[in-house]
Amino acid sequence: MAWFPLESNPDVMNKFMQKLGVPDKWNIVDVYGLESEALAWVPKPVLAVILLFPYSEKHHNYATEQNERLKVSGQDVSPNVYFLKQVVSNACGTIALVHSVANNCDRIELAEGKFKELLSVSKNMSPEDRGTLLQSVAGQIMNVHQELAQEGQTELNPNESVNHHFVAFVEKEGNLYELDGRKEFPINHGPSSPETLLEDAAKICKEFMTRDAEDVNFTVLALTAQEA
Repeated sequence: MAWFPLESNPDVMNKFMQKLGVPDKWNIVDVYGLESEALAWVPKPVLAVILLFPYSEKHHNYATEQNERLKVSGQDVSPNVYFLKQVVSNACGTIALVHSVANNCDRIELAEGKFKELLSVSKNMSPEDRGTLLQSVAGQIMNVHQELAQEGQTELNPNESVNHHFVAFVEKEGNLYELDGRKEFPINHGPSSPETLLEDAAKICKEFMTRDAEDVNFTVLALTAQEA
């Protein structure tokens, strides 16, 4: 079964998170530029960065080469990184939000509900089993996704080919991780910190844009809290 694609719309994403138990102090906001002046306007703290990018042949070829290279060279990945595989079409927006929240549960106090239950049940599962659980067991999460994916759109076909894809970037134990449910494993992009996560992720987002320089259809979002 295919899901409706989720919009890269902060209002829709925030409703999604709040319906699943994320306190409303945490919000998805637009990141309007990747230079330091624009990044300075993003509310702090930043817990995750989400990139929506065109899933082009160039990206597919790069991702395939990267996967093979890392399988040979290896990389350090913390066992505490929560990662799940995408096993259903068009679920990448939801998976990016799950990755963003699940890797920050030490700072986000989730309310009781299906989202917290999903994370608890799947804590020791493989990425593949987590993806299957999201599809087959967490019906309420899928229902919220389907409901909000249709907000503000006139026509949606879940079986229509979608050529854009969401990934999340989080900092965990001193490293920046790219979490993409279509990949075999998290990608460790090197040293980072809670204070530099936004700037470090922005550099990787620029690399995505450089690889597809003729396409301008990129959107960057951040999971933040507006602290008083």
